[in-house]
Amino acid sequence: MSSNVQRHDAPMNDQVAFWNQWNTETREQNIERVSLDQRDAVCAWLDEIGRHDLEILEVGCGAGWLCQSLTAYGSVTGTDLSHQCLERASQRLPSVRFVAGDFMALKFNEARYDVIVSLEVLSHVADQKAFIAKMASLLKPGGYLMLATQNRPQLERNAIAAPKPGQIRHWVDRYQLSDLLSPDFRIRSMFSLTPKCNRGVLRALNAGKVHTTLNKLGLGAVSRAITRGQERLWFGWTLMCLAQTPASELIQTLAEAAKMAP
Repeated sequence: MSSNVQRHDAPMNDQVAFWNQWNTETREQNIERVSLDQRDAVCAWLDEIGRHDLEILEVGCGAGWLCQSLTAYGSVTGTDLSHQCLERASQRLPSVRFVAGDFMALKFNEARYDVIVSLEVLSHVADQKAFIAKMASLLKPGGYLMLATQNRPQLERNAIAAPKPGQIRHWVDRYQLSDLLSPDFRIRSMFSLTPKCNRGVLRALNAGKVHTTLNKLGLGAVSRAITRGQERLWFGWTLMCLAQTPASELIQTLAEAAKMAP
């Protein structure tokens, strides 16, 4: 089987078993640079909003590792298939409400949340359009979606193991992501983040020892420029997207009209 085979569906029981094991063995043990960069991007967006009373929903929170950072901005609910991990997360983070189950089947109050965060979940759901539409329905008018997903062209440059039983894999590129979001959201920002490659020319360019050497030589600015240059060329592992519900456009138009009225 090719390492980059896409798998668009899997029995729910298999999905639950896979993500319970994956989160236990991976996300509860270590948070990698890709995830930390995603966290920093989300927190930067939340800082720009400038509020600490937000109603926040994290969809696909896994082991709940991001929820602790989100609590600085308001009330947090986290949901995931990994019910075993959520049981442990609830003990670590009693201030967070955790809801285990299939997001598409769970009942949440519509138009309740100011912000929905979803990191690397889109590529693991069977019906991506319905997934996006449901998140939109749960946001208040003018609410924000802060989404990270795998950047398909970059992952296809990497050698990656075939999906395991229960692991849906449906990567998208930036154009496909725009198309998925456009019926329900207005995209405010989209960029690639965290260059990462384990084969070809980009492997040498992204080798950790290269950046370590540059930093030791006092050339940290060069290291950062290499990273930012690749991100601008869409060589980042992650597609980061900030989107807002379109109802906010009407609110903004009315506000601007009110200012111009005599």
